[in-house]
Amino acid sequence: MPRSQSRRTGGVPLTPEPSVRTVDRRAVLRLAGGGVFAVAAVGTLTACAKDDTPEPPDPLLAQELSARTDAAVASAAIAVNPTQAGALQTIATQRGAHADALRTEIDRAIGVYGDGTTPSRRVAPVTPTVAVPPPSVNQLRTNLTQAQRAAADLAVTLTGYRAGLLGSISAACATHAGVLLA
Repeated sequence: MPRSQSRRTGGVPLTPEPSVRTVDRRAVLRLAGGGVFAVAAVGTLTACAKDDTPEPPDPLLAQELSARTDAAVASAAIAVNPTQAGALQTIATQRGAHADALRTEIDRAIGVYGDGTTPSRRVAPVTPTVAVPPPSVNQLRTNLTQAQRAAADLAVTLTGYRAGLLGSISAACATHAGVLLA
């Protein structure tokens, strides 16, 4: 039976006849060329549309300043409170270690160039000044309590190593204020 008869019954088609559409070589080349041009244009526009807004400061900078200030205050308070020298020296040492750990993380997040130099947006470590006469042990306890709360609040907003680092610092500050200076 011929093909045309098998598809028709009484002149009514049972299945539609396949429509054959031919695409010439020029149309394919135009389509491919247009696609390549579109990809190149998007890449160029993306590169040119650089965001010139300055990046916000690293949230760990305030924590580093707090740690360095607490370390300096604890060191200065040793002269005024010799009976608590052991506790104050422990606080000074540990808060200095906190500041160093925070600085290391800040520098790591900024990155280092291949030649070992750091980007120009790097912020230098802070050097706090201590008031004369040095603050009292009660003021240091208040500072440590505030540092503990600030570190805990910031830890909740961050993830990974940074959150863990701040959680550890918060716990240490709570111990300093609640146990060593109690």
